Amino acid sequence: MRHIPPHNLYLGHIGDASNTRLIRETGIAALVDLAANEKPVQVSRDTVYLRFPLTDGGGDSRALLRAAIEATAALIRSGTPTLVFCSAGMSRTPAVAAAALALVTGLPPQECLALVTRDTPADVSPRLWADVLAALAVPPSPPS
Repeated sequence: MRHIPPHNLYLGHIGDASNTRLIRETGIAALVDLAANEKPVQVSRDTVYLRFPLTDGGGDSRALLRAAIEATAALIRSGTPTLVFCSAGMSRTPAVAAAALALVTGLPPQECLALVTRDTPADVSPRLWADVLAALAVPPSPPS
């Protein structure tokens, strides 16, 4: 699990999310699960758990991608210690985290992707990244 300062944002994989001791010691209060091919993680009652089952190769709906990005951005804005994770933490995790940071900071998505993948292995699917960029272009839904 790695921290993305200055935000209360952590990126990881299913093993990190399943490690209740690590979650507790780090003070993680919210988990954003992006793994379509893993079972949901069991969390304590006081932990926010959001699941957006995304595929690694792209092809997810823009609405699902946008929801994952906006929810993650909302958690970042609120200062909630948040772990974003998928199976290996190398494609969906950095892609969604970078898009959320782009919404929060106003920086270009590619710059945010470079930030979250600096000094760590990453293998973001080009098709997924293209879908994420397309989802970012969709304006947020107006409140009802």
